Amino acid sequence: MPAARSRLGIIFLTVLIDLIGFGIIIPNLPYYAQRMGAGGFGLGALLGAYSLMQFLATAILGRTSDRVGRRPVLLATMLCNAVGYVLFAAAGSYGLLLLARVVSGFAGGNISAAQAYIADITPPAERSRGMGVIGAAFGLGFILGPALGGLAAHYLGPRTPGLVAAALSLANFVSAYAILPESLRKEHRTERPLLDFSHIGSAVRDPKLGPLMAAWGIAPFAFSGYSVALPLWAGVRFGWQEQQLAWLFTAIGATAALVQGYLFGKLARRVGDRALLVAGAFGMALGIAVVPMIGTTLTLYIWTVELAFANSIFGPAASGLVSRFAEPTEQGAVLGAAQALSALGRLAGPIGIGWIYDASRAAAFWSAGAAMAVGGASTLRVPAPDPAPAATDAESATRV
Repeated sequence: MPAARSRLGIIFLTVLIDLIGFGIIIPNLPYYAQRMGAGGFGLGALLGAYSLMQFLATAILGRTSDRVGRRPVLLATMLCNAVGYVLFAAAGSYGLLLLARVVSGFAGGNISAAQAYIADITPPAERSRGMGVIGAAFGLGFILGPALGGLAAHYLGPRTPGLVAAALSLANFVSAYAILPESLRKEHRTERPLLDFSHIGSAVRDPKLGPLMAAWGIAPFAFSGYSVALPLWAGVRFGWQEQQLAWLFTAIGATAALVQGYLFGKLARRVGDRALLVAGAFGMALGIAVVPMIGTTLTLYIWTVELAFANSIFGPAASGLVSRFAEPTEQGAVLGAAQALSALGRLAGPIGIGWIYDASRAAAFWSAGAAMAVGGASTLRVPAPDPAPAATDAESATRV
């Protein structure tokens, strides 16, 4: 069986290809929806439907991966993703576009299985840096995906990005089927009811996990609300369309890839996960709330990089702390609970902030920024994790 480092590389490649397909859709969805008559609320409903299905999927897929392993869950959702992208390409109405997002949203629930895979193969002391691998894949996916999607839509038409994303999902399935090994040892497998949401309540009530779970829900609410308002605002303020928005998302991805793929590990060793969690939360609040005062595209890029940096230290720190506070047999369930709360935030954020945007553009950003500040206050209550000794060579060998 390959060593832990090699397996991290394999899961990185798997998540990367998945996220490139997701990133291809992102810059096209707002303007695709607008051409079908959607405003802020309509766009928010598309993103909210995706997140609602992701919420349900995390409850199902996280527990399923604890029972049958991570590999089958990841492979099945890759095929599901391909179906969603084909529907996106074929959408000729708002209703079919909504169905495409529902299908893709269910497939998007596989992130808890990917995080659990990382938790399976990394010792506690390296857990947050291992989660940074997923963050780096997100970053690179947002470098390559939006750029590819924006160019494909600009030169080949609005339906092309969906077909390209579907082809990538199928390629991901083939490559993962060939090279992705199972990570969950048989003695760590557990069986629970698939639609039992009690794990969310248990995690929220846990003294260590509770404040983290609150942040997991609030941060996506704010960031996803911002993601609805920004493309519409930039279209009005600067006349942006798919290609311009794609370059902005590419800048976000480049920042995330640099921070989570290189800087995060160094920062975590120096200041710790909790400090990065707090700094990331308040940094996002500032980066969101300042948008209505931006007057040039250069200033927008500067503040977007700041926001991307803050988000890139918040995400892996939050994931790493959740996995360190969870028991080995509960990794999939607890990370699934975190992702479920995150999905609920992404359900409420786009709809709520989109509705506010239709009434007042500035108020949308200020509301999202204020919500993120509340999330920052929650991170102040997160306890520092117990020091985890580095694994010995013998211990590492038994894990992989």
